[in-house]
Amino acid sequence: MNVTATPIANSTVLLEIELPPERLERSMGEATRRLARRTKVAGFRPGKAPRFMLERVLGPTAVLDEAVELLIQGAYREALVEQGIVPLTEASVEVVQAVEGQPVIFKATVQVPPEVTLGDYRNFNFAPEIEAVDEAKVDEVVAELRDQNATLRPLEDRPAANGDYAVIGFAGSRDGVPFDGGSSDRMPLVLGEERLIPGFEANLVGTRVGDHREFDLTFPDDYGEASLAGQAAHFAVDVKELREKVLPPLDDEFATQMGDFKDLAEMRLAVRERLERSALDRARHTFSDRIIQYSVANSTMAIPPILIDQEVEVMHDEFRASIARQGISEPAYLKATSQTEADLHTEFRPRAEDRVKTLLVLSRIADAEGVVVDDVAVAAEVTAAGKRYAGDPKTIGYFESERGRNFIRSTLRRTRTVEGLVDAWLAAHPEHPALPHLEEDSDHAVEAEAAGSNAAIGATDPSTVLASAEPEPVAEPAAQPA
Repeated sequence: MNVTATPIANSTVLLEIELPPERLERSMGEATRRLARRTKVAGFRPGKAPRFMLERVLGPTAVLDEAVELLIQGAYREALVEQGIVPLTEASVEVVQAVEGQPVIFKATVQVPPEVTLGDYRNFNFAPEIEAVDEAKVDEVVAELRDQNATLRPLEDRPAANGDYAVIGFAGSRDGVPFDGGSSDRMPLVLGEERLIPGFEANLVGTRVGDHREFDLTFPDDYGEASLAGQAAHFAVDVKELREKVLPPLDDEFATQMGDFKDLAEMRLAVRERLERSALDRARHTFSDRIIQYSVANSTMAIPPILIDQEVEVMHDEFRASIARQGISEPAYLKATSQTEADLHTEFRPRAEDRVKTLLVLSRIADAEGVVVDDVAVAAEVTAAGKRYAGDPKTIGYFESERGRNFIRSTLRRTRTVEGLVDAWLAAHPEHPALPHLEEDSDHAVEAEAAGSNAAIGATDPSTVLASAEPEPVAEPAAQPA
């Protein structure tokens, strides 16, 4: 077998393959046996019909066509291994010559992983920036704790103000006609939070329980319900309940209620220490992000569109999950925003390209740094996936598959690669304050949102194609006559 591999545009390789006549002869025999097993021919037992009878029933080129297809399938796989090619897609095959007694010649065009050329990823001129923690920040957290533990009491000695809790009944109309969704018997709200349309709550400031207010408002031009956007409406509102927030006293008793603290000073010290730990965590995380951005900016590659397309699908699945957690279905979201799936994909595409670049560059850096993830670590993640996605056999099956294990391995490699770069910088700058290791506090690789989305669409992590030693099993190329 003679194979010539020629790189062409867009991370594509053209394979030109020539096979000796005897291989076609052997394939003709196999093709005859296969067709005989699945073709009913009068007067012959299954699998026993000779070639001339098969061709009489199926057509004069049936055996040759079957033989060529079988031959191309096997030869294509051999060529991939011989050339060390990892295909990203099914090949497009053109049969140049397929005549008995002569060499079989065909071409296969296949997309392959891109060439990634690393630039500098170590000699950056920035350092981690740690946010200072002062008494004002401690005060903010303490104020949040008081707010979270506040109580509500009926508002009796003054009119309503922003920040007060209200229960109202209201009815909205346009030209005297009520509109859908424009009324409620009991609507709770906090004055000043602008939960309803702009200006609505401002009309309730200064009211007391039992008051009735009527006013006109105009819906915003970008209001979610298109039939109301930019339209004027009239509202009649009855104030049914008013409560004010009462903060707990800022004293030692409050501190003991918040945790195992003997007094307020000890609680404030604990708050400060937590803020300082968080500041170090954020500094490391931000520093890691800047290193990644620096590395990607200094690298060059031409990304095959299929990798971006797949990442768009991953992002789409992440988006569905995100709005579902808010109780919004995708059809409802698309209707409210007057968008289509195609619009979403167009919106996702630039970020998808950036994500693919990052994955590919970090994979190459991992190679350069010799970062290895052993099977024990991968197995631990697969076990974690079994617990995390209990009751979801499809997702568990993905992580148990070779493709899912590759996703886990590449995710862990990227994490260890970035953390290694951070640690190397810190080791070279001992004067800098130590930063906690993010990996110690991070979730399992299978618990990240992207992990579930990759599993949902059965994705191949873009960086795994760079690390593959041999081609993954791929769908057989369909032979096309010249």
